[in-house]
Amino acid sequence: MKKEQVVHCQFSVWYPLFRAVTIRSVILPLPENVKEYLLDDGTLVVSGREDPPSHAQEGNDDAEEIQAPEFPEFTAKVQEAISSLGGSVFPKLNWSAPRDAYWIAMNSSLKCKALSDIFLLFKSSDFITRDLTQPFIHCTDDSPDPSLDYELVLRKWCELIPGAEFRCFVKENKLIVVFDVYRDSRGRTWLIDFNPFGEVTDSLLFTWEELTSGKNLKGDHGEGEATEQDYPVFRCTNSKVTVQPSPYLSYRLPKDFVDLSTGEDVHKLIDFLKLVRSNENNF
Repeated sequence: MKKEQVVHCQFSVWYPLFRAVTIRSVILPLPENVKEYLLDDGTLVVSGREDPPSHAQEGNDDAEEIQAPEFPEFTAKVQEAISSLGGSVFPKLNWSAPRDAYWIAMNSSLKCKALSDIFLLFKSSDFITRDLTQPFIHCTDDSPDPSLDYELVLRKWCELIPGAEFRCFVKENKLIVVFDVYRDSRGRTWLIDFNPFGEVTDSLLFTWEELTSGKNLKGDHGEGEATEQDYPVFRCTNSKVTVQPSPYLSYRLPKDFVDLSTGEDVHKLIDFLKLVRSNENNF
């Protein structure tokens, strides 16, 4: 996967070309101070109120008030865009949406009605952090990283049926297997998104070894019918009761807990065992 391919998959690159066949969206430049806020380790979330909340430590007359940051101009632009899209939106950055953080929202959904909803999801998402810090981490070329202008993408909220969404893979300008598209109840097909052709993209029912090598990409056809090179391969679950585990379930646990359970962080494991031993000695 090349860096150029990743750049070309940015939402603002393809959306103007396919506006007529995709969901209506608004693209807003992401101010640098907003980007810094998203990457900050603090937990304060913008309230969206005209009078920002403040907190001070009790018993300390000289305690400094801690205020959530406010972005009045950006907030106004976001709210205007949300209103123009019907009052509810699906947010994302140049490439990724915070799908790994849906569980933290009050409605357990990516449906947002205000900037505070968006910030809560973005600050809780590893996908968003990766977009902001390591967008080219899986690229194989050694060329300098291209300069990027980060953008907040707001898409009109639509209730989509997961079973009607399909992921297509194109290699060397050829559709090899049946970009994300959605077929609605009236039979119309909508373009949902473009993704880089590489391991950063979920291969779903295929493997990236299959997709890159072309091996095992065979359709179901009899003798004398078209060969595998003549048409794309289609895969789907063949049972109505088949359920695939959500790939985002692991993001519900703090990374420290995951490291402890797998023993991947030795220092954390040692500290944990010392804490357990100390508690035992206190009883």
